[in-house]
Amino acid sequence: MAHAFLPYLVIAFLLAIVSNGQLDYNYYDDSCPNLPIVVRNNVWTAYRNDTRIAASLLRLHFHDCFVNGCDGSVLLDGTAHFKGEKNAGPNRNSIRGLDIIDKIKNDLERDCPSTVSCADILTLAAREAVISAGGPYWEVSLGRRDGLTSLMKAANANLPSPFEPLDKIIAKFTSNGLDIKDVVVLSGAHTIGYAQCFTFKRRLFNFKSSGKPDPTLDPSLLTDLQENCPNVDGSNNKLNPLDTSTTEMFDNTYYQNLVNNYGLLESDQALMANEETAEMVNEYSMYPYLFARDFAASMVKLGNIGVITGQEGQIRKKCASVN
Repeated sequence: MAHAFLPYLVIAFLLAIVSNGQLDYNYYDDSCPNLPIVVRNNVWTAYRNDTRIAASLLRLHFHDCFVNGCDGSVLLDGTAHFKGEKNAGPNRNSIRGLDIIDKIKNDLERDCPSTVSCADILTLAAREAVISAGGPYWEVSLGRRDGLTSLMKAANANLPSPFEPLDKIIAKFTSNGLDIKDVVVLSGAHTIGYAQCFTFKRRLFNFKSSGKPDPTLDPSLLTDLQENCPNVDGSNNKLNPLDTSTTEMFDNTYYQNLVNNYGLLESDQALMANEETAEMVNEYSMYPYLFARDFAASMVKLGNIGVITGQEGQIRKKCASVN
């Protein structure tokens, strides 16, 4: 049923994609040639110790790019001048992988000080995280600069929520230059990772104030989820895999789950209630390499949202604070 992707599946047509603005695939070849190896070794080491880190790094990159572009703003601690994105509802007590990015940054500062941006590190780490879990490879153009501020209010407003209707989620994607296909493709990242019970508990007991469970949820999955997430506040932070079939494998099982009403989050299963998105879900459920190709392409688009280049921003010495 599930299909594993070759860890270094090279999507040929992606190699010909033109870099965004001043971004370049060879940006650090002379100034920090060991960058890819340093990122890869750190991510793979972290993954061997904790397979959940793959989904965490991918989510961290997504949450960075959706708020003021891919500028490393999600990595910043709050200051007297701003309340950072880490404090926003979608991030508070849930973002992980900050220590991995800091470790990579520290290694690079010893090797090539004040050279590689935290935004580029995070973008590369997201790719290595996907590869570690068996997902596809894609080329990453580099040269991003780091932003100087981080806004909790913007994160609360801009990050998609599992409680939002599909049309609002699509609108948030399109406001970032992405389209409805990217919504479906990037949602496929939920083939790995976990969700806290509070993000889907209303589907289990009182869906839309009906006093009953969500009727689209498979009965056997419903029973399992009700046992793991009982209807008490104490269960809110318990974890449940987004994909119960191949939890740690980056594959197309997520889409097969949606077809069979096994989607965990309301926003995921909603893809089957829209004719256009449901058609794409069905295609990806049948053709794993189609999903691999399109996921790689959408990740390139995601990594190019609102990038800062040239003399804008800065190269932070520490990812959690501006210089």
